[in-house]
Formats: sequence, structure tokens, C-alpha cells
Amino acid sequence: METRLDRYEGAREKKLEQLKQLIKESNYIVFLGGAGVSTESGIPDFRSGEGIFNQESGLSYRPVDIISHSFFEAHPEEFYDFYRRKLCYPKARPNKAHRALVRLEKQGKLKATITQNIDNLHQMAGSKTTIELHGSVFRNYCVDCGEKYDLEFVLKGKGVPRCTKCGGIVRPDVVLYEEHLEHENIDNAVKAIKKADLLIIGGTSLTVYPAATFAQFLKSDRVVIINKSSTYLDLQAMLTIHDSIGTVLDTVISKYIPRPKTASKSKSSKTSASKSKTAASSRSSSAKKSTTGKKTSSKKEPATKKPAAKKAGTKAKKKD
Repeated sequence: METRLDRYEGAREKKLEQLKQLIKESNYIVFLGGAGVSTESGIPDFRSGEGIFNQESGLSYRPVDIISHSFFEAHPEEFYDFYRRKLCYPKARPNKAHRALVRLEKQGKLKATITQNIDNLHQMAGSKTTIELHGSVFRNYCVDCGEKYDLEFVLKGKGVPRCTKCGGIVRPDVVLYEEHLEHENIDNAVKAIKKADLLIIGGTSLTVYPAATFAQFLKSDRVVIINKSSTYLDLQAMLTIHDSIGTVLDTVISKYIPRPKTASKSKSSKTSASKSKTAASSRSSSAKKSTTGKKTSSKKEPATKKPAAKKAGTKAKKKD
């Protein structure tokens, strides 16, 4: 979907240049992303025409009902049947959007990547600042004893996965409908946004709460929306681009990645060590020359000097 302004010749290019400039002059950028970030990796979103909520569930229940806490409790067999088929994509790999955000992070500008996705693709791409609001399918745990399991354990079995230690149900570490988000994740996300000088929102229709309200914590009006469909913030945002998020981010975020600081420090320390070694060697050489000089001069001194000093000392005592 595109806005009317995007239809004018050159409008898109001007918006991309504006976004480049906003990124250039910002030092504390926060990214808030949704399902649209991962669609280019082959993972469907939820609410678009071809999204999960508009697909046949293969069961006599609606997809939106299946991924709820109450359904999980009442119908675990049906839940896991749907879960394995529709929510898990172990072969998916990061796309241009994920990689561009990692570049921005390595440039020191992106301070937090807040995601509503459960696919782990930001971390696969190399992100170190990801805040997962809704958890991850790659983490699973026993509801009784807390034993942890990976995604493969859940996918390789049939029916309800059971803990190998106590026999309890192994459930995914994801937030289902009717469940609360982790307070720590919300707090970290809000703290990051409060510090931000630029908030980029991408791949989300901003209809899922509380993430839909996070922009209110930004202390300025520097909000950028990148999404194929419209959102309620489009007219309030500083810049709105209705386009592929992968294409946009890959275009506006520089391919340059600075060298790690540790490498430069190491090089600097090696240089300093080399200089110190050279200086020490020089001092040692000078000391040797000085010692040699003293030995030579002591050989040339007349033997009568020492007795003379003793004699003078004796006279001084007598005078006292």
C-alpha cells in the first residue's frame, strides 16, 4: 500500500533521503518491529490478507482462538498441532531488514531492537540489543519442574511434548493471548524509548498492545513509520514510508561497519609496548655506556687520591 504523496514522481526518493539524514544526525536510535519484519524471510504475518489469522487452521477453531492461554489449557493436543504447523519456522533465515539493523547497531547508533516476533531472527543476524516482548519458539520449558528444552525437542515429537524428567507438559516460552508480558521486557523497552532521539517503527500495524502505545514515551516527535499498510500513527509521525521494510532499511543504512574498538586498543597497546621496549633498550644501552665510562675513568685516577682524602679527614678531627 502507498500513500498519495508516494505516487508523485521522486517522492519516495525524497523520503529515503530524509530518513538517511535523520539516521545520520541521531545517536540513540530505537527500532520497534512486528511480524512484517520477518515476512521477507518466509514467515507469514498475522493480520494481512494472507496472514495466519486469515488462513485455514486445519481445525474446527479459529487461529486467533487457538493461540490463547485458555485454549492451550483446554485443548493442548490441538494447540500443538497448530503450533508446529503455523508458528514454527526453524529453516527461516534473517533478511535484509535484520542485517541492516545489525549494521546500524555495530555503527553505534542503534541502542535497542524491540521485537514482537518470536522467531529469533534478530539474534541469528547478530543483534546484541534485542528485547523480545513475546518470547521465542526456540525456548521451551516444563510447566512443572522448569526443565528447559530447545525447539527441536518440541518439533520432533507428536502430540503434547512431555518432560523427560517429570512428565510435565513442555510449553513454548511465548506470550499467548490472555497472558501478561514480562515486566522486565516492558520496562527495558520503555527506558530505551525514553532515551531515544529517533524511533523507527517497522513491519507492524500497531494494533497489539502494549507495544502499540510505546511511541508515547518518546520525548520528541522524531518517529518514523515503515510499513506496507497504514497505522494509526501515520499522520502524526515525522516520516511515513509505505514500502518493503527490508528494501528501505537496506537502502538507507550505510554498509560501512567500523572496526571493533578492542582491535584498535590491542593495536595501540602493542605499539605502546613496542615503544616502551625500545625506550628500555635505549636506557639499558646508555647505562652500559655510562658504566663502561666510569670504569675507564677510575683506572686513570691516581692512587694517591684516596690516602689524601683520609689524611684530610684526620686533620679535621684534630681541629675539632
